[in-house]
Amino acid sequence: MAQNLQTGDRLRPVDLARGHGLSTQAVRNYEEDGILPAAERTPSGYRVYTPLHAAALRAFLALLPGHGHRTAAAIMRAVNRGAAEEAFRLIDESHAQLLEDRRTLRAVESALRDLASGVAPGPDAPAGRDAPSRPDAPSGHGGPDAPSGHGGTFIGTLAGRLGIRPATLRKWERAGLLRPRRDPLTGYRVYDEADVRDARLAHQLRRGGYPLERIAPLIERVRAAGGLEPLEATLGDWRGRLSARARAMLSGAAELEAYLRERG
Repeated sequence: MAQNLQTGDRLRPVDLARGHGLSTQAVRNYEEDGILPAAERTPSGYRVYTPLHAAALRAFLALLPGHGHRTAAAIMRAVNRGAAEEAFRLIDESHAQLLEDRRTLRAVESALRDLASGVAPGPDAPAGRDAPSRPDAPSGHGGPDAPSGHGGTFIGTLAGRLGIRPATLRKWERAGLLRPRRDPLTGYRVYDEADVRDARLAHQLRRGGYPLERIAPLIERVRAAGGLEPLEATLGDWRGRLSARARAMLSGAAELEAYLRERG
């Protein structure tokens, strides 16, 4: 049988597992996945770990909160096969993603401040190109900018307020940013108050250079929060998670450095 106690530098899977609340199977899985260096075997086939494996496990678990399982595992695999530069590249990419997430948060916060203060967006199309085109241009209902009889705003009115082309609003709709209903009598698009809010937020973010595929999830956050005011708490949580990730990356870097020193 395997030795029951730690002897010198010889550690059993349970010795590594118990200090981190893990199962011995989890430790074995980490070794098989390359997250831990390969263990030596006793003549009877039992795994034998060392303080180096303990350092590798500490480094991996410290990397997890800041980088996520997939990247943390890739970092450890790279280190264990001697590809330190590859590990550093993966770490750099995580930091770059964190910075981009911070920039996105600032853009959303800026857009919300603009909406709250009533800042009018600047035009993104030449003057004279904002008239609605068929099939969304109402006729016989008070002109192309007339409000719907069922409440809301037609496409020409909203496009004119934002200083954009109606075609831009249709493009945003196809991308999932807007969800206008259709007037049951005319079939024209009708934008309610929430649609106008989403359009203004989308326009602010587009002016900030954000692509549609990155704006759509943010619009979903606004919808899920039920409006802009409840979103403030969501943004606070988002900000807190980014700070927690940044601190976790620092802790992970310290443990990884200790493991690299242990490896020599």
